[in-house]
Amino acid sequence: MHTLETGMADVLDKKLPLDAWHRAIGARMVSFADYSMPIQYEGILAEHLWTRQSAGLFDVSHMGQIELHGDDLDAALETVLPADLSLLKDGRLRYSLLLNDEGGIVDDLMATRRGDHFYLVVNGATKYGDIAYLRDKLPVGVKLDHLEDHALLALQGPKAVDVLSRLAPGVETLGFMTGGRFDIGDIPAWISRSGYTGEDGFEISILAKDAEIVANLLANEPEVKPIGLGARDSLRLEAGLGLYGHDLDEETTPVEADVAFAISKRRKEEGGFPGDERVLRELKHGAVRRRVGLAVLGRQPVREGAMVVDAEGNEVGKVTSGGFSPCLEAPIAMAYVPTASAEPGTDIRLASRGKIFEAKVVPMPFVPHRYHRKGAGQ
Repeated sequence: MHTLETGMADVLDKKLPLDAWHRAIGARMVSFADYSMPIQYEGILAEHLWTRQSAGLFDVSHMGQIELHGDDLDAALETVLPADLSLLKDGRLRYSLLLNDEGGIVDDLMATRRGDHFYLVVNGATKYGDIAYLRDKLPVGVKLDHLEDHALLALQGPKAVDVLSRLAPGVETLGFMTGGRFDIGDIPAWISRSGYTGEDGFEISILAKDAEIVANLLANEPEVKPIGLGARDSLRLEAGLGLYGHDLDEETTPVEADVAFAISKRRKEEGGFPGDERVLRELKHGAVRRRVGLAVLGRQPVREGAMVVDAEGNEVGKVTSGGFSPCLEAPIAMAYVPTASAEPGTDIRLASRGKIFEAKVVPMPFVPHRYHRKGAGQ
């Protein structure tokens, strides 16, 4: 996959709590975000389709898990996040962003109110930088705990709820972007109904020492197979979800990246977060470029780094993610294009390795999300 180094994992890479477990069941390991991680077990295509049809088990323990404690946490966190945290109820998750002073995206993350503290999940490749950023920006008195003794598993797919409700009764009552404390057997866990595949599913935070017990409990269920990073990447691409360091970065604003929904209504009016001047200006007047979805004509995928070109062959944008969609059986991509070319139906030309590809702007997600929203028709 274009987002991964597919060589053998470096011996200097850090090991996940489940490293031996992955190797014992035949995982092919690669270097990713300074960790040795499983890219596939039986094959990316099979694992992708299994997750869409049943339930896939992902090890995402490389992600950064952080707890924040202190007085006036809502106000403190609002100095670094463009969210309206006063509206966030206990056990609710919110997608949010860390921004630099120019409005560029330092990282994207999930923030959850858990009683008297907040729980953040940040990207694995950026977690140490994020921690330094938070310690520098947050007011004195906010205590940050990096939960390095925790593992994080994700169970994704339409049958995930059937599996997990057998092992942790009550999780079926959770709606999308809500979480709570449950026991998996006799293992305490924090479980949220969330994920990175576009499917219904759960993320499970547990102590690292309990990871193998929980992984075995889940993998022993007939609906579950372990899934590697390769399928995680193709699944999130079909779901139209950006990957930090590829589709999102410090040179890209939330408006350009089409994630301005992470900025709450009140903060769009009041500002008060890093980079607010540029972000509010772009919200009002528009950005020069936008992230869009592309349906690529033909059968050959166009990968990250391909150029978006005008009729004269001049570069006007760039592909940031691309691959072959197993569900659509066609190549798809995400790219930054001039805002004037961002409307669905617009024809786009791409240049890669001396070849010209024709594409069309299409709405995202490419494959419909199937999140479990309470009150929504099933």
